[in-house]
Amino acid sequence: MKEATLVILVHQLLYQGMFFAKNALLRRKLGKPIRGYNPEASLSIAFFALFIGLSIWLAQADAPPGSYPVLNADLALLVGLALLGANLLIGLASLRDLGDSWRVGVIEEQQTALVESGIYGFSRNPYFVAYLLLFAGYTVLLQSGILLVLSAVGFMLIHLMILREEKHLVTLHPQDYQAYCQRVPRYLF
Repeated sequence: MKEATLVILVHQLLYQGMFFAKNALLRRKLGKPIRGYNPEASLSIAFFALFIGLSIWLAQADAPPGSYPVLNADLALLVGLALLGANLLIGLASLRDLGDSWRVGVIEEQQTALVESGIYGFSRNPYFVAYLLLFAGYTVLLQSGILLVLSAVGFMLIHLMILREEKHLVTLHPQDYQAYCQRVPRYLF
């Protein structure tokens, strides 16, 4: 197995493991669905699976299409690992700090608390920032023009999910959410 493939598989085991564990534990605790079935969330989940699957395929290829080596392999590995490490830390903090308000997609009929503390005091959407770091990490690791283009598509899908979520949060917490938006950036800046 190639080194990049191993990195991606171990990373996915950790990252998706955290995600599925949080979902299962919260679903059991609340006794109600935590997955919203809206177009943005469904399309994004399918895209994430495609991006990850394509990354694994490119990592396995002897001469991957769209490969543009800008960095030497060791530096690409180091930068990729740093980005993926940041992805895991931010993802874990996001899942922890959002507590019982964690949802996958918007569920209009459910009332959730507005979380402004922990990592949510620095970014309104840290879990999505973690996904952007995943895109960047795999793109740098594999030095792939294809993944770079798909990362831009992924950013657009994430942004659409965020806009849907913001509309929902303004409805749930009108003044508090607007004040939160004034203090804390959508992403990192």
